[in-house]
Amino acid sequence: MDLRVPRLLKRPRRAAAALGAAVLLAATGTWTATASDTPRPHRGDRVLTMADGTRVDTSYFTSGGGGRRPAVLLAHGFGGSKDDLRAQAEDLAGHGYAVLTWSARGFGHSTGKIGLNDPAHEVTDVSRLIDWLATRPEVRLDKPGDPRVGMAGGSYGGAVSLLAAGHDPRVDAIAPAITYWDLADALFPNGVFKKLWTGVFFNSGGGCGQFEPALCAMYQRVAQSGTPDADARALLQRRSPAAVADQIKVPTLLFQGQTDSLFTLAQSDAAERAIRATGAPVKVDWIAGGHDGGDLETGRVQGRMRAWFDHYLKGETATGTGPAFRITRTGGVDSTDGSTRSRGATAGTYPGLRGDPRTIPLTGREQRVANPAGASPPAVSALPGLGGGGLAQLSALGTGVSLDFPGQYAKFDAPPQRTALRITGTPTARVHVKSTSADAVLFAKLYDVGPGGGQVLPGQLVTPLRITGAKSGKDVTVTLPPVDHEVQQGHRLRLVVATTDLGYASPTAPATYTVSLKGPLSVPTAPAVTTAATPLPSWVWWLPLAGAAAALALLLTTRRRTTAPAPDPELAEVPLVINDLSKRYARSSDIPQALGFARAGGAPTAVRDLSFRVEKGQVLGLLGPNGAGKTTTLRMLMGLIRPDGGEIRVFGHAIRPGSPVLSRVGAFVEGAGFLPHLTGRENLELYWRATGRPPEDAHLAEALEIAGLGFALARAVRTYSQGMRQRLAIAQAMLGLPDLLILDEPTNGLDPPQIREMRQVLIRYAAAGRTVIVSSHLLAEVEQSCTHLVVMDRGRLVQAGPVREIVGSGDTLLVGTGSPVAEPVVEKVAALDGVASAVQAEDGLLIRLEPGNTAGQLVVDLVRLEVPVLSVGPHRRLEDAFLTLIGGSA
Repeated sequence: MDLRVPRLLKRPRRAAAALGAAVLLAATGTWTATASDTPRPHRGDRVLTMADGTRVDTSYFTSGGGGRRPAVLLAHGFGGSKDDLRAQAEDLAGHGYAVLTWSARGFGHSTGKIGLNDPAHEVTDVSRLIDWLATRPEVRLDKPGDPRVGMAGGSYGGAVSLLAAGHDPRVDAIAPAITYWDLADALFPNGVFKKLWTGVFFNSGGGCGQFEPALCAMYQRVAQSGTPDADARALLQRRSPAAVADQIKVPTLLFQGQTDSLFTLAQSDAAERAIRATGAPVKVDWIAGGHDGGDLETGRVQGRMRAWFDHYLKGETATGTGPAFRITRTGGVDSTDGSTRSRGATAGTYPGLRGDPRTIPLTGREQRVANPAGASPPAVSALPGLGGGGLAQLSALGTGVSLDFPGQYAKFDAPPQRTALRITGTPTARVHVKSTSADAVLFAKLYDVGPGGGQVLPGQLVTPLRITGAKSGKDVTVTLPPVDHEVQQGHRLRLVVATTDLGYASPTAPATYTVSLKGPLSVPTAPAVTTAATPLPSWVWWLPLAGAAAALALLLTTRRRTTAPAPDPELAEVPLVINDLSKRYARSSDIPQALGFARAGGAPTAVRDLSFRVEKGQVLGLLGPNGAGKTTTLRMLMGLIRPDGGEIRVFGHAIRPGSPVLSRVGAFVEGAGFLPHLTGRENLELYWRATGRPPEDAHLAEALEIAGLGFALARAVRTYSQGMRQRLAIAQAMLGLPDLLILDEPTNGLDPPQIREMRQVLIRYAAAGRTVIVSSHLLAEVEQSCTHLVVMDRGRLVQAGPVREIVGSGDTLLVGTGSPVAEPVVEKVAALDGVASAVQAEDGLLIRLEPGNTAGQLVVDLVRLEVPVLSVGPHRRLEDAFLTLIGGSA
């Protein structure tokens, strides 16, 4: 029985020419399949050649089991590639989908020029990918050539999801996130050039030359003039989902960010109204983060997206798709770990941006303001392009920073609020503007001003206004940026109209503007949006029981601790020795989230018979693919979990939970739990006091220098970006200058200059006679910062030794070939006597020899297999060595 739900508003199939494209793709692709002994989905990498010769790099993920299933296309964000989507693709494949990811033109290993989702190129590429999915035997078809398929993506990938739904009737459901509806409105709002964000686009794309010529010419023209022209707007509008608004007739789940000066909430509002007008189901979810930083709520967003696809692609009508409208709101601090708590506010219908307006009087005289020559110095609202380092995330937390220069802005104040006021949507106001120039460019913003005079700019958002014909005076309706913000009792609202803003282009000629009020402020309140009550903290219930259990555990384990192995005096100066270490979980559900494992005898085995030794002064890199057992090893080393076999000794002492010798170990493994309402410095000081050690032993000054956070150390941690939290956590691990420092992925969230700085910190730290262990996936960085390596795969030790020996090992050869080597031939090479592994490389084959085998014998065997050998030599990159050591299983 076919349980599929009817396809909503499905249009006729495209012309038969599309069928031929599937044959073309199948004939021109190159394929490499990757499988694993772990239950991860299967992955296949294929390069597809488009009709114009562009080569698009793809990855295809499927899980085991028979039968056909729906497919999902996942599109990456601007500046990214298909590799960014691997974890999400594996998750969806594990839930019964066939998942295809790809690198868009100009990104990753795909060729072609960046077209900003040009319908003639990037959108047509999506249709060709759908053609290919229709040929796969495991993909469910609605009819021949028409697979059941959904699309999702963030930012750039979200826009192509919307565009594909409008151009190709075979797309059945979409879930775009933090993206644009009209790119012209996003980059040229109200006729003003958003210069910093547009510059970020073109620079992160590799420079103007990497874009289609028409886009490059448009950018150069607008950047030089500072004023977007009609041709520039038309060019971007043709690449916008708004251009096919009446053709998007599929179930659509829109996620949009509240901390986003690039694509504001107004973009998703326009999308919702247009798609709803076609009769398609559409729901809206405002997440906490965005392009300016904050929490992107990845887990929740992916869970809701999966439910959306379960409902509309699998036909699981009992699966809920969530409320029609949801907002994430900050809900205080969690007493158990100090983290900022979030709550969801929901409504049964989407209220739009003007719902239930409330009129608030404004006062203020007519004011003259100056646009300075060169539009400098500019006012500051957001810092576009700095992601988590931007200012936008601060506003909702009450510590926003903004800068307006005297004489360059007019202000109009409302009276203090007698009761708290929740603004949800777009406030508006009326002003009169008169200019000494023909046109005026102004920037309007709405501040929340506290009783002490401190002001916060919600979302760090500003509305630019280009006012033509202002010389004789003109009444203007100011539509302020949409926000969700609570104005507390006793606070007042302040409308500011400024002449400059850092993120935008202003006229360079000096001018004077006269600004006066023409009416009150109108703010939307959306009372139908209700916030769920904050649940009573769970510790209220479990803390008394946990205390009793902990006391009992201490009594029971005291005797066990007294019988721990005696210290080994011969190892008293050796930072770490691991002998025959093993850890097996009783069942898969016992495995902590994100820990990999191998299978042995049906039981999940994370680590098996692992042995290695680390000496003073070394920076040791712990490497391995996902599931190698690295994190489990570090958790055992920290005494967080007990091994099932073997032994760990730190400076001669056997490690047990709570071992005194662990005071000589600093670690950043599980992620630091900071108290968000305290400053960075206060968090470090509080952590050190909790250790009970003297303040002078903390070496706080050295740790703060390592953090490199500058004045941010005086700010509340809740205002920090991910990268700032990462640096603070590493500084916390270095408090007391521990003899053994353990860091798990220390460069996550750091930008390239910060990564380079971190490299030098680790090298200097070890040079002082201490030891560092680093677990990282950044092989190039490991090669530059580490002195020694331990390589693991499927819980076992593969190789250990100095970096230079592993990288330059004579048993691993790079065989240059005149043309790509077919996968069946690679498998034959790997099966040769004396060959430990063989994998494809960019320039040929990487082959690791068994001990005793020679390059001469290998060349004879390769010629016999008709491999076109052009050169044979030792490899020189850690990436090459790593791939050969693990046999390509990464």
